Amino acid sequence: MRVIAGSARSLPLKTPDGKDTRPTSDKTKETLFNVLMPYLADCHFLDLFAGSGGIGIEAVSRGAQYAVFVEKARTAVKCIEDNLQFTKFMPYARIMAMDAMSALRQLNGREKFDIIFMDPPYNQELEKDVLTMLATSELLNEDAIIVTEASNETDFSYVSDLGLSIWKIKKYKTNSHIFMKKE
Repeated sequence: MRVIAGSARSLPLKTPDGKDTRPTSDKTKETLFNVLMPYLADCHFLDLFAGSGGIGIEAVSRGAQYAVFVEKARTAVKCIEDNLQFTKFMPYARIMAMDAMSALRQLNGREKFDIIFMDPPYNQELEKDVLTMLATSELLNEDAIIVTEASNETDFSYVSDLGLSIWKIKKYKTNSHIFMKKE
């Protein structure tokens, strides 16, 4: 895995051993950032279920001012730390070694984000818990974008009940990126 574009372009990134994380492929990451590019300059980026930190690091490389990485697995947190040191992005980052819901509660009322990306374990409805909390929190800037990476079987029919609207879906072989905003 590597950084695709920006100031850290082509730098290799570590990934945790094992099957607990699913690093996003370069092609999928490129598609994701083609959509996000107009919104990245100086944004505050939240990377939930961050794994190796590859998505948040890509965001900083492409112009995000600051990224918060939320990951509870110790080996993945170490990987994020190593990747941030290697890319020299540590001054633009904060790592929260905890579960996503605890981190959101801790951040609420203290920080606001322009882009929130989450890649939770598939088919456990964790994205529903996060979206429900985000919808009633003070974590979103006015035009904030929420992106969820999920299996193609994941149901998002409830998001309008939360005051969110889906404005774009990018489907891949087994998963999708769902782009949402507050209505």
